[in-house]
Amino acid sequence: MKNSLRKSIFGSILLTSVLFLGACGDEGSSGETSGAEDPAADYPSGPITVVVPAGAGGDTDANTRIMAKYLEDELGENIVVSNVAGAGGATGTQAVLDAEPDGQTVLAFHNSMLLNNIFGLTDYTYTDFKMAGIGILDQSNTFLVSPDAEFDDLEGLIEYGLANPGELTMATEVGSMTYIQTLQFQEQTGVEFNIVDIGGAADKIAALMGGRVDVLPTSLGLVTGYVESGDMVPLGVMAEERLEGEPDVPTFKEQGVDIVIDKVFYWGFHPDTPDEYVDKFSQAMENVVANEEYQAEIEDALLSPTFFNQEETNEKLAEIESDYQEAYDSSEQ
Repeated sequence: MKNSLRKSIFGSILLTSVLFLGACGDEGSSGETSGAEDPAADYPSGPITVVVPAGAGGDTDANTRIMAKYLEDELGENIVVSNVAGAGGATGTQAVLDAEPDGQTVLAFHNSMLLNNIFGLTDYTYTDFKMAGIGILDQSNTFLVSPDAEFDDLEGLIEYGLANPGELTMATEVGSMTYIQTLQFQEQTGVEFNIVDIGGAADKIAALMGGRVDVLPTSLGLVTGYVESGDMVPLGVMAEERLEGEPDVPTFKEQGVDIVIDKVFYWGFHPDTPDEYVDKFSQAMENVVANEEYQAEIEDALLSPTFFNQEETNEKLAEIESDYQEAYDSSEQ
């Protein structure tokens, strides 16, 4: 009896030990399998460099830095913003294509890359990148003048411009969004500007403030301080509806000029970057856009915190590119 009981107890202990060791083995195996199934588990592997193809002080730089601040919390790594200006953004975009496809270098830019291709400044476009997504939609594009200008609305600008062809100086950067807006405005209204290649947003602002140009095209959210102080007068916004933050500024459409501009700020990677890395970054962007603190900060700049996933981003950029190509073809006729 005692022998039988001893054998039974020993057998139970042995069985329990086997089951325990088996469970431990399964846990180790499960962990190894989990790691193998998640190639992005260790991504990012260090600080991420964000290439901004524009100088400091403009909306591209400002918007990128806001998003980057929140992405650091989501991804658990430092994000270093590198301003690589030149050639309407072509220098910076090429820098991302020349980087290692390891997910540690990402492009933060907007519609101008499409224009660089249309204008022949580059031989690549958005389809040559792996897009992570869009995090900001800007519908506050505007024309501004100084308070001592001959006009303070679009009707006055058009009237003056038609009576004085080539006299009004328009600050822009060839190959940029403001350049295509200028071409669209000329095509619709018949006004002929003296188009001057000034440079980026900060340079254009300085040019208007210094009295070196008559009209400044930029984003209204970038110059709210100048508007509030009375140093600049907005002539309208290129949006479907008036902005909630600036309800007194009419749209171009209200004033008879059918120009609506969606400026999108997207993030993209080298085309050979592993999909898993891009997916993880895209999810981090979505989380940021859902963050109420981020939303408040973006809306203060008269922007819309709007997330487009990878597929939606490509669809949106295709739509914008088609519109730009049509405008460019019309200007060449």
